[in-house]
Amino acid sequence: MIMLARRNLTVFFRDKAAVFFSLLSALIIFGLYIFFLGDLWTSNLESIVNGQEIMDSWLIAGLLTITSFTSAMGAYGVMVEDKARGISKDFYASPVSRKNIVAGYVLSALVTGFIVGVITLVLGEVYIVSNGGKWLDIFSFIEVIGALIITSVMNNSLLFVLVSFFSTPVSFSAASTLVGTLIGFITGICVPTGVLSNSMQWVIKLFPVSHAGALLRQIIMDKPLSRGFGAVPVDKVLDVKETLGVVFSFGGQPMEPWMHVLVILGTAVLFFSLGVVIVSRTKNFT
Repeated sequence: MIMLARRNLTVFFRDKAAVFFSLLSALIIFGLYIFFLGDLWTSNLESIVNGQEIMDSWLIAGLLTITSFTSAMGAYGVMVEDKARGISKDFYASPVSRKNIVAGYVLSALVTGFIVGVITLVLGEVYIVSNGGKWLDIFSFIEVIGALIITSVMNNSLLFVLVSFFSTPVSFSAASTLVGTLIGFITGICVPTGVLSNSMQWVIKLFPVSHAGALLRQIIMDKPLSRGFGAVPVDKVLDVKETLGVVFSFGGQPMEPWMHVLVILGTAVLFFSLGVVIVSRTKNFT
């Protein structure tokens, strides 16, 4: 399994085009923020001394959510390509068990999502500091890594089930393009959640990956928000958090961080179970 995962990682990262297009949506969002939207959103926080740091932190938390998802999906493209080219048949002819073959693809996608997420975090922190913000403290950094791990597990469970329906690179590429286009909107990253209509806000809140985004925002934006809104009434701060998608509320009750963790882990278990059923019932899954 480890050798297969290593082989899949090598194949994916050697394909520079595949890596680039798996990160394209995040790069587009970052570009829009830098050249167009950043000043517009930051202008709404002109009265806050660290408004730039708050919005930069908001952006980086969102990019972490996107890149860990789209890069993992790109890594699953190796599985689809192997299936289309018949390479999977060579694996089946080897002594390696079917379970280990599938696990090799899953592990490589999991590692890809996590590695790209960590790289995004480090580069994002450099960007925040270069703009006058402050580094994450060590405890917050560890919390982000923990959140990134469970997010990567959830993403892989979701993607494993999704990718199981594709058998050709063309169909997979079309799906990847569609997902890359939509994920920024349905996770509340392209536009702050509170700016959208009520129906769209519900879509965001019901999408599991959005809860990963909210959890990452709560960790990364905690200190910047405390520094900027320390003297502001709690209810006003809550309004800002809801607008930026830092906090999701249902029936007027804001979700606690542990609730987001439960949603993430519950989604991971559910879709992992579905993936096991799909593999067990599909004779030639790969």
